[in-house]
Amino acid sequence: MAKRDVVFPANPHALFAAHRYSPAIRSGGFLFVSGQVGARADGSPEPDTEAQIRLAFDNLVAILDAAGCTFDDIVDTSLFMIDPEGDFGTLMKVMPDYWGEPPYSTLTGVGVNWLAGFRFEIKVIARLPEETA
Repeated sequence: MAKRDVVFPANPHALFAAHRYSPAIRSGGFLFVSGQVGARADGSPEPDTEAQIRLAFDNLVAILDAAGCTFDDIVDTSLFMIDPEGDFGTLMKVMPDYWGEPPYSTLTGVGVNWLAGFRFEIKVIARLPEETA
């Protein structure tokens, strides 16, 4: 069995080691990114909702950067929110700062009842640049 081709951001937060998962894995020309939350370096949640959503996006960008990808390479996005009705406006305020230009990726939004103390999580699949695929 081939070893997993794991991608780590430059400054990974503590959740990856604490919960034994990889930030992202390259496979078959794609980058499969684990759900990213607004975790500080020690793994704790950013308390302010907007700041937590921004930090989740920043954590995602760090992983994309480490793989040589950008938001324009994302082909599928899943969003998970504890309070979609209450936090949707905040998400829509933050997203344009990260989302890139059309055409956009596919998008699925899911309301959930637990994210281990977090309010928002974003999970993506991106195509890898030709030279790293």
